[in-house]
Amino acid sequence: MTHSQTSNSADAPYDVIVIGSGAAGLTAALELAETKRVLVLAKGSLTGGSTAWAQGGIAAVLDAGDTFENHVRDTMVAGAGLNDAETVEFVIERAPASIDRLVELGVPFNQESGDLHLTREGGHSHRRIVHVDDATGWAVQEALLKAAEASPNITMLGGRTCIDFITDRHREKFSAAGRVWGVYALNEETGRVERHIARATILAAGGAGRVYQFSTAPRGATGDGIAMAWRAGARVSNMEMMQFHPTCLYNLEVKNFLITEAVRGEGGRLFNPRTGKRFMEFYDATRMELAPRDVVARAIDAEIKRFGLDYVHLDISHEAEEFVKGHFPTIYDKLIGLGIDMTTGPIPVVPAQHYTCGGVVVDLFARTDLPGLWAAGECTESGLHGANRLASNSLLECFVYGEAAASDILTMWDQLEEPPEIKPWDESRVTDSDEEVVIKQNWTEIRRFMWNYVGIVRTTKRLERAKNRIDLLMKEVEDYYGQFRVTTDLIELRNLLQAAQLIVRSALHRKESRGLHYTLDYPETDEAGEPEDTVLVP
Repeated sequence: MTHSQTSNSADAPYDVIVIGSGAAGLTAALELAETKRVLVLAKGSLTGGSTAWAQGGIAAVLDAGDTFENHVRDTMVAGAGLNDAETVEFVIERAPASIDRLVELGVPFNQESGDLHLTREGGHSHRRIVHVDDATGWAVQEALLKAAEASPNITMLGGRTCIDFITDRHREKFSAAGRVWGVYALNEETGRVERHIARATILAAGGAGRVYQFSTAPRGATGDGIAMAWRAGARVSNMEMMQFHPTCLYNLEVKNFLITEAVRGEGGRLFNPRTGKRFMEFYDATRMELAPRDVVARAIDAEIKRFGLDYVHLDISHEAEEFVKGHFPTIYDKLIGLGIDMTTGPIPVVPAQHYTCGGVVVDLFARTDLPGLWAAGECTESGLHGANRLASNSLLECFVYGEAAASDILTMWDQLEEPPEIKPWDESRVTDSDEEVVIKQNWTEIRRFMWNYVGIVRTTKRLERAKNRIDLLMKEVEDYYGQFRVTTDLIELRNLLQAAQLIVRSALHRKESRGLHYTLDYPETDEAGEPEDTVLVP
């Protein structure tokens, strides 16, 4: 069964439900499918998540001149000390084995003289990025999907927008306990809500990038998993740590096209288009364009605001034409189609939201606070990224934690109870919406004020303005949600607003600048004592 199937699987006998069909979800599903029956649910298409969009690569220590200690140190430096050291070591030490599994699945990584070709990106002290040209994510997604479709124990259903977790309060015999038994999901084709029930559920639903007006995240990255987990009673952490990629293509025809970090890693330079001069020396004279993303994004933001620019220039045209085309074929072809030749001139770029470093709190077993619910990937806060994600650590986290979730479920299997009788979704007191324009208006408003008030540089006054708008909209959206049948747009709006609230609450709580959270009211990093996570409890 694949994404084309539309049958109701609500009462089908699945052992585990996986929410999300990206790197984390499919890694877990493939591991489980050797002995368990797995249902994978995806919003929209099975390839609509962030994995397929990842250009850069996967960080792993594979070169004799590199060490785990180096990778750990680079990760902790980028994360501004907010990382959990045990988690960082756990993930990085498992990286080579993850690459081996992907090679076995047929991912065609670039090679050089018989070995995997390693590139370097900002924040890394060594070449350690395994890649497939500049379209690594798509190659990984393709290999994982192919393996999952070939597995008789995996059923994949696209077109399913998850609404809320099924917990003990949804049992026919009500219970206040918080155990998760699956999920209610909207069948996007029929418009009806289905029950999907299992002994164990894995959340791998991606991040919340679409909270912002400018983002490299796919259309569906509306914080669904984070919002659902929060409503069910799970803690979330470090939601103020939203990563902004320094170099998104500035083009009025094409939105959200990322210019990979590796362009700077392979010698790309940043210029102010008005002065014609490189400017990174004024912001980080030692590392220049290879500084971590938060530093480069703030530098570009400062240049744009100071000079009233629409964009800055990223230029790699000083390198040989064959070198540029060979390393960045996807980007080169895309830009040529827009009349930009990166081998002869600069690329106009601006920062854009890129990655959600905070999320649902998980431990080394990928367990959340809620029994029966595991989580992996961008929707989580595992302790790996801290206050800023090091380039190409994100796909790696997906593989390691997808594996950890599956392994823990298999270990605990005999202790996991059979699901109880669950109530069907109740829509007896709602009608079809007669004002869809309300959803579109609110969606646009949220994304705009989040960009203006909760963006790369923040102030307490801006954050409070955003909070006031969110408080008003929360009541409006909840009233609307209570009256009308759910649609994908309404579900996403509700989750988008919940994610925005968590980001703003977290940002107001942190009285310092650290990593991705930079506020003009507290511009210094608090060096007294150990750095503390911002943990919100429902």
